[in-house]
Amino acid sequence: MPVFEYKGLNSSGKNVRGNIDADNQKLARAKLKKDGVFVTEIRDKTKATSAKTQSGRTSGARVNIQEKSNLTRQLATLLKAGIPLVDSLTAVADQIENPDLKAIVADVKNQVNEGTTLHKALSRHPKVFDHIYITMCEAGEATGTLDVILLRLAEFTEAQHALVTKVRSAVLYPVIMTIFLTLMLSVMFVFVIPRMTAIFESSEMQLPWYTNVTIAVSGFFVDYWIVVLAMGALGYISFRSWKATPAGSRQWDVLTLQFPLIGRLARMIAVSRFTRTLSTLLTGGVAMLQAMDIVRNVVGNQVLAEAIDQARENIREGESIAGPLKKSGQFPPIVIHMVNIGEKTGDLEAMLTQVANSFDYQVDTEIQGLTSALGPLLIVVMGLVIGGVVFSIMVPIFQMSQLGAT
Repeated sequence: MPVFEYKGLNSSGKNVRGNIDADNQKLARAKLKKDGVFVTEIRDKTKATSAKTQSGRTSGARVNIQEKSNLTRQLATLLKAGIPLVDSLTAVADQIENPDLKAIVADVKNQVNEGTTLHKALSRHPKVFDHIYITMCEAGEATGTLDVILLRLAEFTEAQHALVTKVRSAVLYPVIMTIFLTLMLSVMFVFVIPRMTAIFESSEMQLPWYTNVTIAVSGFFVDYWIVVLAMGALGYISFRSWKATPAGSRQWDVLTLQFPLIGRLARMIAVSRFTRTLSTLLTGGVAMLQAMDIVRNVVGNQVLAEAIDQARENIREGESIAGPLKKSGQFPPIVIHMVNIGEKTGDLEAMLTQVANSFDYQVDTEIQGLTSALGPLLIVVMGLVIGGVVFSIMVPIFQMSQLGAT
């Protein structure tokens, strides 16, 4: 059923706007009139969404992971209850509050109603439903287990969302503290210290060396702040340009894995993504070679992706997956061991899930430890830096007051 976006006036004469489901625009106007809304503007949002899809401009930025997860879980529940796919999509669309997602689901429902398979209808919206999602749905439709696959997809999406949220939370605090420290120092060096410098110059007193250093740094920022900003911007642009090149991207991934603490955390996150995604795809009935081709794109590290590529080639030649992963030296021994056992016992999916759960727990523990350590450390650093600047200014002031008293 199409979704219409409307603007109008209610019985009190106030402006109202919203979305309404109807078979056509005439029925939509009739429904709104019955609800006491005088329509001034109405358009078929489903057609607009379809047009954006065909031109490659469908935006997934307004559909968050939680909304997509809820959609997937609700659809799985309805299908498991034996409700036909088109009716399930209609019921799900009625529950969605996000107008963008509502229009997309309406478009998917119309396509399915016209005989298109679900995964092909979803592929019209690649910025909302990624390759993994579409491939899993295709496997579910082929095997007749779409409800089970959708439920697995919902759990997978929620797990990935939880992991991303933990990482962002860990990064947010030091970023905020760094910005605050930078702003504080900027205010002191650009506005406070120059005024104090004028007072010191008028007194013609001998200043301590650390005060002279502080004044020199302040003078540099006051005189050359444009140069500092330009150099910072140029450095950032140069770094992004270098990182965008194939060689630069690979070198950065190598360095990331070698950083103290951060490298260990980055590796665990990548391994968790690899094992959980591969387990989800294999459980969904996706062939191993196709699953390996997909999973290389989710690890977020080119070095690990190359190891996965080598493993895929070994599998193509009839060999095991554990061997090349071990040769790469990029995967922890426990991963190799669990994968090897899973291959031998024929229960690779369950082993991969156990590895993912284990690494998720380790990531959570590492993040909590880093957050607990970074908090006091950043406070100490801020105290030392700001305290040092204040100390270098206050000492001459005390000396001036003592000279004045005598």
